[in-house]
Amino acid sequence: MQGMSERLYAAHVGLSRGAIQKAKAAGRLVLHEDGSIDAAASDRLRAETTDPSKTGKAPAPKMKPVPEAAVSAVGDTLKEQGLAAPATGGGTTFLQAKTANEVLKAQERRIRLAKLKGELVDRDRATALVFRLAREERDAWVNWPARVAALMAAELGTETAAMQKVLEAHVRAHLEELAQPRIAL
Repeated sequence: MQGMSERLYAAHVGLSRGAIQKAKAAGRLVLHEDGSIDAAASDRLRAETTDPSKTGKAPAPKMKPVPEAAVSAVGDTLKEQGLAAPATGGGTTFLQAKTANEVLKAQERRIRLAKLKGELVDRDRATALVFRLAREERDAWVNWPARVAALMAAELGTETAAMQKVLEAHVRAHLEELAQPRIAL
């Protein structure tokens, strides 16, 4: 026997034996003299004569180029997780992109869960709260000299108005010092 049997060829091409028998009867397969199937020649003949719409396989989709921003985002995500990032300009592998996608989905779920648990707060609300608390603290310090000047003047035996002016000057200087930006957020 020089070629393949119907059963072997059917397994080779992923069709049923009945389909191979029909193709053989219709002359769509190349046979050796002993009746066995010449697999390579039959494959070529089938590829040339088979209608692509009848194969059950969709044509290969046209691939769109991936923007460089997306590739760099995948690289950044992989680097954050301590994984190997694609080389610059070298593109990314499907596995790297899939890994980055899974990492991002896990991070998103973690954030959503923390928000549901009440562990995360709205940034605008937190900023407004901090601003209100800082304003209250500033106002308390601005009003402090007027409240304690009389007590301090009585203890030290000095004039109340002079004591209040000195305290106000020192408090305002200190508040101005605190108002200077030290670190940029």
